[in-house]
Amino acid sequence: MENTTNPEPKLSPKFFFASLFVLVWLITTVTSFLNVVFGVLNKKFPDVLNAAYQYGYNSSELSAMRGALATLIVVFPVFLLTSYFWTKLLKGRMGRVDLVIKKWLLYLIVFLATITIVVDLITLVRYFVEGEITTRFLLKVGVTLAVALLIGLYYLYELKETERKKNIRVLCSALSVIFVISAVVAAFMIIGSPAEQRVLRLDQRRIEDLQSIQSQVVSYWQSKEVLPATLDDLKDPLLGYSLPKDPEFEDGKIYEYKALGDLSFELCATFAKPLPEGWVENYGGGVYPMAVEKDMAVSYPYYPWPGGTNESWQHEAGRACFERIIDTDIIRPYSDEI
Repeated sequence: MENTTNPEPKLSPKFFFASLFVLVWLITTVTSFLNVVFGVLNKKFPDVLNAAYQYGYNSSELSAMRGALATLIVVFPVFLLTSYFWTKLLKGRMGRVDLVIKKWLLYLIVFLATITIVVDLITLVRYFVEGEITTRFLLKVGVTLAVALLIGLYYLYELKETERKKNIRVLCSALSVIFVISAVVAAFMIIGSPAEQRVLRLDQRRIEDLQSIQSQVVSYWQSKEVLPATLDDLKDPLLGYSLPKDPEFEDGKIYEYKALGDLSFELCATFAKPLPEGWVENYGGGVYPMAVEKDMAVSYPYYPWPGGTNESWQHEAGRACFERIIDTDIIRPYSDEI
């Protein structure tokens, strides 16, 4: 129980900054936790009205979730330590100004939690009236409501002088640890391990390299009206183009090219994983083919924008080959433009 007998009119810098840190780390923890949970729910229960079915891995797709996850992993333990230190200070001798700061802090947190609960319920009713109730939405509302109730209950009991305060502290702390650990585990299940992320990025690099080679093959045909015999024919020191190498070429992995006919060719590479595919929200929205005039010389086939991969590069793990046929109705030799 806090020592409030004959408090002196003083302000403890230690208690003031501890209180400030508790508020800052609490807000940061709650924000990052909800962002992680919402990101997991968005991927687990995509809303097809706001999503496009895409092929390919893009590192920026889950960047917001990764940032929130990193923040949560670092800040939550800091918040727990700060809260423990702050609670220990409450048991010491405190000045009147310290007690005022304590009450302001607690009432502010309870006020914010209450506002969150009310807004959460208003949002629930609004979406119910609009007919937008989905599993994902209900889970988001439930998680937000649970977090607000947990925080409000914890700090509301801090305002009371009761023997149950210690039990409430332990219960709320245990629940918060369980919630955060569950969110972190769920996020890693969606995002994948750091090693898996690197493997996917290497595979995406391979597709980007094959796209570059394909573009050069098409440009070579447009210039000479014949396909290159080997990849070495694409090297052009004058234009500064050098052939890309597989990121793991030192392990024997290479890019392969073969002319199959006058207008067809094949590109091959070895991939570590199948090409990811699924619904993607708030990211570009599908394939954006360029507007093409009949006589315009263009690269082929079209790529999604920005930075994605379409089904023309779909592959499984292992060696995969992609056959391309130049459509002369779309791609014209440069000589036709003269």
